[in-house]
Amino acid sequence: MQFQVTEIEFDFDDEDLTDDERDDIIGDTVGQIWEADDEEDLVEEITCATGWCIKSIDYRHILN
Repeated sequence: MQFQVTEIEFDFDDEDLTDDERDDIIGDTVGQIWEADDEEDLVEEITCATGWCIKSIDYRHILN
């Protein structure tokens, strides 16, 4: 299935990142189309791709 991330919150707590760095990581994820089997797999795919754990995520299914 395909998913498009509409909002995401990463676990940046206690990390020494600038606002621009955080915005870049979020910007690389939101709006993108991701292939995954289900929501759990989507979270795992994004975590593996970005290297950051996810606190919350909103998405929509893309129908073919």
